[in-house]
Amino acid sequence: MRPKTLLLIGTAGLVAALLSPLRSETPSPAALTGVVSSTEEGPMEGVMVSAKKNGGTITITVASDQNGRYTFPRNRLEAGQYALRIRAVGYELDDPGAVEVSPAKAAAVDLKLHKAQNLAAQITNAEWMMSIPATDQQKGMLLNCVQCHTLERILRSKHDAAEFMKVMERMGTYANQSFSYSVQKRKATRMLEERGDQLQKTRQRQADFLAAYNLSTAPSWAYDFKTLPRPKGSGTKVIITEYDLPRRTIEPHDVILDADGNVWYSSFGEQAVGKMDPKTGKITEYTIPVQKPGWPMGELGLETDRAGNLWFGMTYQAGVAKFDRKTEQFQIFHPPDEYNKDMTQINMAAPQSSHVDGKFWSQNNGFAVIHRYDLATGKTETFAPFKDSKEGENHNIYDVIPDAQNNAYFTDFAQEHIGRVDAKTGAISLWPTPTKNSAPRRGQMDAEGRIWFGEYRGNRIGMFDTKTEKFQEWQAPTPFSAPYDGTMDKTGHVWTGSMTTDRVIRLDPKTEKFQEWQAPTPFSAPYDGTMDKTGHVWTGSMTTDRVIRLDPKTGKMDEYLLPRSTNIRRVFVDDRGATPALWVGNNHGASIVKLEPLD
Repeated sequence: MRPKTLLLIGTAGLVAALLSPLRSETPSPAALTGVVSSTEEGPMEGVMVSAKKNGGTITITVASDQNGRYTFPRNRLEAGQYALRIRAVGYELDDPGAVEVSPAKAAAVDLKLHKAQNLAAQITNAEWMMSIPATDQQKGMLLNCVQCHTLERILRSKHDAAEFMKVMERMGTYANQSFSYSVQKRKATRMLEERGDQLQKTRQRQADFLAAYNLSTAPSWAYDFKTLPRPKGSGTKVIITEYDLPRRTIEPHDVILDADGNVWYSSFGEQAVGKMDPKTGKITEYTIPVQKPGWPMGELGLETDRAGNLWFGMTYQAGVAKFDRKTEQFQIFHPPDEYNKDMTQINMAAPQSSHVDGKFWSQNNGFAVIHRYDLATGKTETFAPFKDSKEGENHNIYDVIPDAQNNAYFTDFAQEHIGRVDAKTGAISLWPTPTKNSAPRRGQMDAEGRIWFGEYRGNRIGMFDTKTEKFQEWQAPTPFSAPYDGTMDKTGHVWTGSMTTDRVIRLDPKTEKFQEWQAPTPFSAPYDGTMDKTGHVWTGSMTTDRVIRLDPKTGKMDEYLLPRSTNIRRVFVDDRGATPALWVGNNHGASIVKLEPLD
């Protein structure tokens, strides 16, 4: 038996010898790793470390853990030279130079940080709002400013109140989609919009406030900067992929995925929609024919129909566009000539029930009217709910919500109405909400024919039963919550976000009980929210550069800091993988962002 044993031992040794070089060539699970530290703190947790391949368009970001270690997985960085950058408020990176990532061995690069010389250039909009020594109610008006530019732009200025009045008068002529890299002027003011003495008083109040906190009276700010803590714990367990778009002027307001996994975005300020391959980052753009040369350009309200075709309002280009994904062709629908004037603005298309009768709806913000379009003939009808309004009375049809029979329901954001246009007769009905001047904004129709909507000024979630024509309202527990919309989940709970109180709100209509979760970061101003397949609720912020994930079962909120300034509007969850991933557009940063939690 002894010879057999020796034979086995010898064979095992031979196999081990043969496998040894193969093992040495097995790729490391990490492509790039190291420790982030500073003289002040030593190893630093929650530093966002970004790597971008030279000549590439995709940036991968990870966060350092409690020991200061950051790690890029092997499957996220291909071989080549990379440039690194960091995000950690109050710090800057000692340049490590180009980093070489090999196909097998992990690159080890420790990163040293030093104190930043210009803190004002690093802080977020929310940190500016935290720093200004005024009441939250006074600072609330700044949330309107961040839709177009950063607060740093205002607070670094030296304008006095009189000069700010001139600036606001000029900006009042800009279209909604204007931002620092692309200014577009409106041709006219909307028909039923605030104007005259009322508008001047509002602007004067704002001008006085801004001039009190900028650099108009001193070379430096008279208040200390307050900064937010870096991510910790679960907030560091994330991988973020950012895809550059072809031009700095692209504003990807809405980002969605189709059934094939392609990423689609609408450009808020240009005549194009784009398709992106998330594996390669390849962008294919489809140019939308210009309808009104010289008028502001851009799209809004990206929607899909049953066939997966894309629909969107063309804003000041005065039309609705349908994009057939199979033929890759656009079909453009126009309002009648009498409603296609300088002030025409079509933001929202409503094709959800177009399969019922071959027709779809849109609003026209410039005239506070609703249009219905025939898909086969292109014929357009117009319905004017407020044609008999008194002089000085404002109306703004914000959202159009078709029901199962393709009747059009709509919200009047300037006042207090839910309205309906009957699909068969064309009859218009208006119902005022129980709360006066409630400003119903965006809504959703549930399977029972009930519209759930946010009452922005009424501080309530509203429900209108289209069968009984009755309202129910539930007042948010926190004053000035300003609910943006109302969205029902699969369990029958209704969700909304507050851009003013930093809360995510859930209503149980059966028990009439609210539950609120306050965002960990002040002035988060949640704009939009959506639920993933695991029951987590996601929202983003235009002010903090953070994404929030809420677990309603435990009440735990995870915050994920994005690697650079990110103006987030709509959020989209991809539920196809084992772990849901969030997609957003960086509306002022010309990029698309994918965020993947690792827990």
